[in-house]
Amino acid sequence: MKLSTRLSWYRTRPSVPPAEAARRAQLRIGIPKVLSVWGTHQFWIGLLTALGVAPRNIVFSSDTSEQQARRWGLGRGTVESCHPVKCASGHYGELLFGQRQKIDVLLHPMISSLPSFLGPHVKAALACPRDVAAAECVRAGFQRERDLFAEHGVAYLHPLVPLGEPDLVAQPLYEDLRSVLALQRTELETAVAAGYRALDDFAARLRGAAREVLVECARNMRPCVMVLARPYHMDPGLGHGIETELQAHGYPVLWAQHLPLDPALLDWLFGDEIRRGEIRGPFDIADVWLSSYSANTNEIVWGAKVAARLPWISCVLRLSSYECGLDQPTLTPVQRIVEASGTLYFRFGDLDATKPAGALKLRTETILHYLERQSQGIIRRKLASLAPRHPFEGAAAGHDSGEVASRRRHGNGRPAWLGAQARRE
Repeated sequence: MKLSTRLSWYRTRPSVPPAEAARRAQLRIGIPKVLSVWGTHQFWIGLLTALGVAPRNIVFSSDTSEQQARRWGLGRGTVESCHPVKCASGHYGELLFGQRQKIDVLLHPMISSLPSFLGPHVKAALACPRDVAAAECVRAGFQRERDLFAEHGVAYLHPLVPLGEPDLVAQPLYEDLRSVLALQRTELETAVAAGYRALDDFAARLRGAAREVLVECARNMRPCVMVLARPYHMDPGLGHGIETELQAHGYPVLWAQHLPLDPALLDWLFGDEIRRGEIRGPFDIADVWLSSYSANTNEIVWGAKVAARLPWISCVLRLSSYECGLDQPTLTPVQRIVEASGTLYFRFGDLDATKPAGALKLRTETILHYLERQSQGIIRRKLASLAPRHPFEGAAAGHDSGEVASRRRHGNGRPAWLGAQARRE
């Protein structure tokens, strides 16, 4: 009897009562696929799944489109100059009115800061203020005349979440989510950790895929294209799928946010400058950008530095929405960083303005023309400015390192176009 009592002390109690677990498994949560959700969606999937929400019941809206806006967002817009924010009305409407099986919760987190691989080398990793306020702006359009969330029996949650500061994430999520889930604080903390793991795992897979692309490019002296943009420009309704047209012609495309971070690769690109004390580390952007507060902006600037050095990136596409306040100051510095190395640079600014398909096609054909004519020369010149043995040397069978060595510059091999030029100008 005593043994039985003692065993009961160690018996594991279910963290969630069976009735609550069953309810959570049936709960349908809609998330608008807009703005910072594009870069953090795996966190929300990992978090909600850890809380017991069935993955099939985590519903994201579709890609942005004119049809979506006209059908679901008409008359719900607010006064806002940022086009990606305006488009969110269509996403809200699709989740509220356009589901075969209605959602129970519409979750649009107000993400005030973002996780960033640049870490302590930047001053902060803040999200765009318009992005943060978007949930409040768009909500107003659905509650202006009457509360459409209440009419449809949908709980609307918009917690203010500093994802760039993991220790502060659990509290605001707990305060909002406990209105629809019977939560314990410790349970939510465990789910937050699961969300970060999911986000990290996803990033690692993308960086691994990008590394495979670069290995293939190194092996065959093949050019690739880098996109410098905000994550939501992956939405074909906002970015117009410009990069996919280049992929269709055989040019691999990399996004700056998902470049490989192998120490050997970063040392090959930045090692000489680090050892001379010109930069503190491979992620330091202070030599070209002092106002390093915005997460996406910082990563775009860092991506420009990598693109200027990495030999197989022969072309950079810069995408920007109409009069984006955070993008505007970076347009000229980023262009100068990239073009100073001889790398091709093409900017698609004001993407939200009328862009006839014919005009986009013409510009794409221009890019393809220059890629075909100049890529090999760009690759060889950039290889000549770096150490003769690169991190992909073993995979790049047949690469003529002797030719590269013969083309190296005198002294430490550091190209003259690197350094403080962009900052100075």
